[in-house]
Amino acid sequence: MEDEYEWEKNGVLVGRIVLNQSGPIEFVFQVFSATPKFQALLFCFFFFLYVMILCGNTAIVWVVFTHSSLHTPMYFFLSNLSFLEICYTTTLVPLMLSNIFDNRKPISLAGCGIQMFFFVTLGGTDCFLLAVMAYDRYVAICHPLHYTLIMTQKLCIQMVAGCLCLALFLALNLTALVFTLPFCGYHRVIKHFFCDVPPVLRLACADTRIPQAVVYVVSIFLLTIPFLLISITYVFITNTILHIRSAEGRQRAFSTCSSHLTVVLIQYGCCSLVYFRPPSSSTEDEDKLLALVYTFVTPLLNPIIYTLRNKDVKNALKKVVTSTR
Repeated sequence: MEDEYEWEKNGVLVGRIVLNQSGPIEFVFQVFSATPKFQALLFCFFFFLYVMILCGNTAIVWVVFTHSSLHTPMYFFLSNLSFLEICYTTTLVPLMLSNIFDNRKPISLAGCGIQMFFFVTLGGTDCFLLAVMAYDRYVAICHPLHYTLIMTQKLCIQMVAGCLCLALFLALNLTALVFTLPFCGYHRVIKHFFCDVPPVLRLACADTRIPQAVVYVVSIFLLTIPFLLISITYVFITNTILHIRSAEGRQRAFSTCSSHLTVVLIQYGCCSLVYFRPPSSSTEDEDKLLALVYTFVTPLLNPIIYTLRNKDVKNALKKVVTSTR
């Protein structure tokens, strides 16, 4: 038995999907546009951004790993952040690119659950790691004499491992809860470009109030608590910087924090708009646009911001370029 689903935009038919009702549960993505010329343009644009994300973040990981001058806690966390961005975008973008041209390509229930699990795990680890990076800046600026005693290699590794384990725990429980819900009929068409939590919850043919409440709780752990910790940390950092007598010293201290703050505001701002808004006040198109920001913009800006505003990374990259000539 097959069920046909059509969707329109401004009264014009832009897509048609046929779902097999008798087979295993599958989802189909309604990505962007059914116009061939526009599809080709979108594919080239997103593929270019994806390549830039891979190149930029890989460069940071490689430079930090190969230059002993960058073997410090700050750059250790930065290289881990870049590695997370590589894994994070690779979880989402290749499948999205394949669906730009073929809107009928399905994803299995298990495949959708796996993608959601890795997305939440890597995104959550990213958020926790940003809070850890704020703590690193706090110790470096507010307690510079004790920095090397506090931020030991063992502690840095434990912090990164803790971020990953906590994110794994939250992602596993959230994904398991979402995919215990029943999905039936044409409600298996995901109006998104990946298996994000809100669009998948909209497809469930059951009461989603409890899963939605769990989403809010998980979002508090992943977004609100780390953001509050970052905010408190920067209150102490700002107070310390303002007491620095030399203008040059204040400028250097601010410059080490401005890059991190820029990434934090973009990341937490967009994610909060998606996961804290009630379902009735949000639309699929709005969620899709915001998801594009934390799927492409943030991972692309990370290497750009940290290289353009960081003299140590720029000098290391220059050495690499000059040595290859």
